[in-house]
Amino acid sequence: MASDVLIGLAVAALTVLAMEGIAAAVHKYVMHGPGWAWHRSHHEPRDGRFELNDLYALPFAAVSIALFAAGGWWWPLWWVGLGVAAYGVLYAFVHDGLVHRRFPFPKAPRRGYLKRLVQAHRMHHAVKGRTGAVSFGFLYAPRIDRLKRQLGDKAR
Repeated sequence: MASDVLIGLAVAALTVLAMEGIAAAVHKYVMHGPGWAWHRSHHEPRDGRFELNDLYALPFAAVSIALFAAGGWWWPLWWVGLGVAAYGVLYAFVHDGLVHRRFPFPKAPRRGYLKRLVQAHRMHHAVKGRTGAVSFGFLYAPRIDRLKRQLGDKAR
């Protein structure tokens, strides 16, 4: 029983890691593609507490709920659902809280990885519109010098 929980926790942790790649791909190819009608609101000044882009939480939550339910047939899927949900919580705190300051966060990071994460996302927003953006991940941030080079290459 204890080994099942450890295996489950490992599955959930691996799911969180995999979700960063999935979320980055969805961000780049769906949100900055055919889903731009919803995502555009995130790249424009927000009027009010919510933005149309917040609706993207619904399909991700539906996937997590479906995985929890499917876990009744095959138990590892329950842990995958937990990993998807955990990624959603991390996304909310890091992206909406730390990066966009949509709810009170102690203070902006002055050094280290979290500062790089904030800088990378600001560089993502430096490009107005849906094309030419860099850094589509939410919890992973490439090196800033690399992103600057990418932005410079796209400006030419």
